[in-house]
Amino acid sequence: MKTSTMMTSAMPRAPVGKAWEEVSASFDRFCLAAGIETLGAMMEADAEVACGPRHSRSEDRRGHRWGRTAGKIGFHAGKMAIERPRVRGLDGKELSLASWEQAVDEDWLGQWAMNLMLINVSTRKFRRAVRLPEGDVPAPAGSGVSKSAASRHFVALSAARMREWMSSDLSKLDLLVVQIDGIHMTGDLVLVAAIGIDGEGVKHPLGLIEGATENAAVVQALIDNLLARGLDPAVPRLFIIDGSKALLKAIRRSFGREALIQRCQIHKARNIMERLPKPMHATVRRVLRQAWELDDANKAEKLIRNLARRLEHDAPGVSASILEGLDEILTVTRLGLPKELRRALACTNIVENVMSTVRRVCRNVKRWRSASMALRWTAAAMQEAAKGFRRLKAHKQLPALRAALKAHQMKSSNHSVLARQADAA
Repeated sequence: MKTSTMMTSAMPRAPVGKAWEEVSASFDRFCLAAGIETLGAMMEADAEVACGPRHSRSEDRRGHRWGRTAGKIGFHAGKMAIERPRVRGLDGKELSLASWEQAVDEDWLGQWAMNLMLINVSTRKFRRAVRLPEGDVPAPAGSGVSKSAASRHFVALSAARMREWMSSDLSKLDLLVVQIDGIHMTGDLVLVAAIGIDGEGVKHPLGLIEGATENAAVVQALIDNLLARGLDPAVPRLFIIDGSKALLKAIRRSFGREALIQRCQIHKARNIMERLPKPMHATVRRVLRQAWELDDANKAEKLIRNLARRLEHDAPGVSASILEGLDEILTVTRLGLPKELRRALACTNIVENVMSTVRRVCRNVKRWRSASMALRWTAAAMQEAAKGFRRLKAHKQLPALRAALKAHQMKSSNHSVLARQADAA
């Protein structure tokens, strides 16, 4: 939220006039009246700068007074009527007053509407949320605190912020990790989001896109957006995804077949447990946990294959599921990362936590009218979640990931050179 840019040089030392008379009636009304009087004094000072003192004919003036006009300015408690001076330039065109323009640009009412809806205050309760019941501040028609007005404020501000976020430059971010996952909003609407982690362990919401399903075309559109905004495909990174084949396909297509992909171990274990009878859960979960914790990828793979072999008789379908995607399951282990960093990067918990914030923010929405509505709400929720982001727990070990990524890139390039030489021979 931008900070106030209101001019302070013209502000009076203390509120005077009618504002002081309101103290005995209501302190809330006093604060409002004092703010209006202060803004009026600032606008009069701006008019004097442009026109000089009243009834003067100074040669350096830029315009002349042209009466007064009524306007409305949005405070957090609603729009308030205020009278402002008008100034015409020497060429006959209207001159703007800096204090008035800055006050209007602040959009306090819109920011309050945005903030309250992100913390689950419904539009029906917006009037009560911004006005104290005992404050005795009137709320006439057109004050901007109705249910529909609050909704319009949220739509306008959330759309503007989403456009700014989805067009932001990513080229300056030193991203080492990208997590991609989807969230089902309705039966036929899925949103796919991307979260990045830079070399300092700082998390960044990267992008969001909608689709009918989490298919390769939708994921590819999200990746294309990230590339267009400056994400360099030549820089080695670790991609963390769930078990979606569409994600795997799109990443390989955009970043090469040698791109490092880690499938979420928590998702994998959960999918296996759901297909097994309860008496087998403890044993299978213990074996998987042992495999995840091993430092040697070959031993971990052998342990998982032995588990799949033991399950061939009792649960042949689960046995095949355990072996599916085994290479991507152990990517962080093959990179030789420290144990704490492996635990942090072996799952999609970061993007899952963001999605939990999305569900919390969107719980008051009863019906998604369109995909654009779902995008606006989800983008606002992701930016809300970013306010509470903390650095990756194992951020001090990220240099080990950078070194492993560079070593993998060098090894892949050498293999490509040897393959081309063999084809040429």
